[in-house]
Amino acid sequence: MAGMMGTAAISASRLVSSHSSKTSSFFLQPSPGRKFYGGIAVPSKKGRSQLQVPISSVATTPTQQEVQKLASSKESQRPVYPFAAIVGQDEMKLCLLLNVIDPKIGGVMIMGDRGTGKSTTVRSLVDLLPEIQVVAGDPFNSDPEDAEVQGPDVREKIMKDEQLPVVFTKINMVDLPLGATEDRVCGTIDIEKALTEGVKAFEPGLLAKANRGILYVDEVNLLDDHLVDVLLDSAASGWNTVEREGISISHPARFILIGSGNPEEGELRPQLLDRFGMHAQVGTVKDAELRVKIVDERARFDRNPKEFRESYLAEQEKLQQQISSARSCLSSVTLDHDLRVKISKVCAELNVDGLRGDIVSNRAARALAALKGRDKVTAEDIATVIPNCLRHRLRKDPLESIDSGLLVIEKFYEVFT
Repeated sequence: MAGMMGTAAISASRLVSSHSSKTSSFFLQPSPGRKFYGGIAVPSKKGRSQLQVPISSVATTPTQQEVQKLASSKESQRPVYPFAAIVGQDEMKLCLLLNVIDPKIGGVMIMGDRGTGKSTTVRSLVDLLPEIQVVAGDPFNSDPEDAEVQGPDVREKIMKDEQLPVVFTKINMVDLPLGATEDRVCGTIDIEKALTEGVKAFEPGLLAKANRGILYVDEVNLLDDHLVDVLLDSAASGWNTVEREGISISHPARFILIGSGNPEEGELRPQLLDRFGMHAQVGTVKDAELRVKIVDERARFDRNPKEFRESYLAEQEKLQQQISSARSCLSSVTLDHDLRVKISKVCAELNVDGLRGDIVSNRAARALAALKGRDKVTAEDIATVIPNCLRHRLRKDPLESIDSGLLVIEKFYEVFT
C-alpha cells in the first residue's frame, strides 16, 4: 500500500512539474498597457530555447511562401470537390458566384431536397475565393484601409500611428455547427489567461473569424432560436457586441451569410429569411443520363481526389480569373435609371415589404453584368436574378398553388414589356 502511495506521489509530482514547465513556455508575458482581444499561445518543444517575448511580437508577419505552404497543406489534408465539376444546379452556383463578386448582396439561402449537393457546392466555393488584404495576426481579419471592418486593437494602433504588418490571404469560410454555444459564436472571456495571469482577455468567436469572409450554416432551419437572434443582430448591424464577465467589446462582423436546408424539415423564421440577399431553389435531377454522370464523377473523386482535382484545374483557374476580373470592374458597371424604376415597380406591385428587394436586385444585376464582362446592365440580366432576389420576400398565401419564383417572372415581363 505504501509502495502504491509512493508511486502515486511521484506521478503527481511529475505531472505538476511538467504542467508548470509547460505553463511557463505556453503563456507569454503581456507588454505594458496593451489590451487583449485574443491570446496567442504557442507550446515550445523540447530541445528549443524558451524565450519570453511580448504578446505583440508573437503574431509575426508570415511571408507569402508560408501562406501558400499552409494553403497547400490544408488542401492535402482535406480535398475539396471542385466547383467546376458540379453538374447542373446552375441557379445555386450563380447565386454563390454573385455573392463572391459583390459581398454586399447579403448572402444566399439554398433550399432543396436532401442529397442534391447543397453542402458540397458551398464548400467547393473555397477554392475560388479571392485574396484580400488583412492585418497580420489580427483575429478579426481587419482591413488596414477600411475603418468599418477593423478590430479594436488595429484601430488603437492606427491612432498611435503604428505601422501595420499586412499580408494577403484568401477569404475565409467558417462553418457554424448547429450545436454551437452562444459563447463560441460570439466570443467570451479567455479563462486560461484569467486564471494564469489575472488578465480579463477576450477570446474571439466564430463571428470574429467570419469577418470579411463567409459564414455557412448547414440545416439553418434547424438552428436554435438563441443563435438565430445572434445572427440577426450581427447581420443587421455588421457588428458583434459582447458583454461577458466584466468585458465589453464590439468588433466588426461583416460576413456573407450562406445557409442551406430542406424545407420539409422545418420553415425558417421570416426575420432571418429576409436577411439573406438571394434565395436559390434546388431540385433533384430527373434526367437519367445526368444522374449517371454525377454518380460517375463522384466515384472518380472518391477513388483519387488529387487526380480528379487536377483534371479540373484549368477550368477552376479560368473561373478564378473571371471572378477576379468581375470584382475589379464591378464599380464601373452602370444601371440605367429607367431599368431601376422598373425594378422598383416590380417590387411595389408584388407588395414586397421594405426596400431590401430593390437594393439586392440592383446589386445582383450589376454583379451578373460584371461576371459576363460587360459594363452595362441589360433587362436580361435583371430577368435572370430578380426571381432569386424577391422569391423569399413575398407574403405567403396559403391558397396560392403557383411557385413564388414564377409570380416574380410573370410580374417582371408584365412591367418590362
